[in-house]
Amino acid sequence: MRSSEPRDGVALLQARLGGVAYETHRHDTYAIGITGAGVQRFDYRGATRNSTRGKVFVLHPDEPHDGRAGSDTAFVYRQVYVAPARVAEATRAILGRPAPLPFVPEPVLRSPTLAGAVAEAFRGFPATPEPLGLDALVHELARGLIEADPALREGVKPMACDQPALERARAFLDAACTRVVASSELEAVTGHSRYDLARQFRQLHGTSPYRYLLMRRLEQVRSRMAGGAPLAEIAADAGFADQAHMSRQFKVTYGLTPATYRKLLRRA
Repeated sequence: MRSSEPRDGVALLQARLGGVAYETHRHDTYAIGITGAGVQRFDYRGATRNSTRGKVFVLHPDEPHDGRAGSDTAFVYRQVYVAPARVAEATRAILGRPAPLPFVPEPVLRSPTLAGAVAEAFRGFPATPEPLGLDALVHELARGLIEADPALREGVKPMACDQPALERARAFLDAACTRVVASSELEAVTGHSRYDLARQFRQLHGTSPYRYLLMRRLEQVRSRMAGGAPLAEIAADAGFADQAHMSRQFKVTYGLTPATYRKLLRRA
């Protein structure tokens, strides 16, 4: 398993795994990828899915799923994680109007647009694409998602959101990624009640403010895993009560324990 550091809401992952690869977990991002070899099997939205060589798979923010080999051989895949806010911005620009986040009803599909975007993203891997390259990547991923979303193709009602307030909330959470944040703090930053903010935040970012902050803290943990720092120290620096608390949240989010994740990085 090899991955790139997140940059401007985009990260890349390439893996070759066998057996039971991931236990049930979820991301606060879109996960869009291509299966390169083997059978990639996962449970998602109430059904078992199989992705084989050349197929594209799309996992939506905050949707539980797992991952395993669907045969005796390992499966290989390349995957792009992209923040919902970036997809929302690109979708709005492409459609020329506010719109909900794209939803792809079939998680495994043939999509030349999405396949081409993912392949292009990995040309210089493990380096993350340059800023303009990231912009082009997000644009093409959004275009492919729109093509695969019947509702967006047919037209939808404009989305009512206080985008300046949501941007203030996101920036505040990004800056507070080493501690716990109270709802009252976000209310003061945005001028919205915690419940109205939660509704709008999910429309734009695909998850709750709590999950968004938790993921930023876990990204900090993951970025330090390749080094030799003790897990207890990493947990404290990311604002977790202790190593056990961090490990539980890490496994729920990524489907692997921190120790297993560190071993995979060292093997790579």
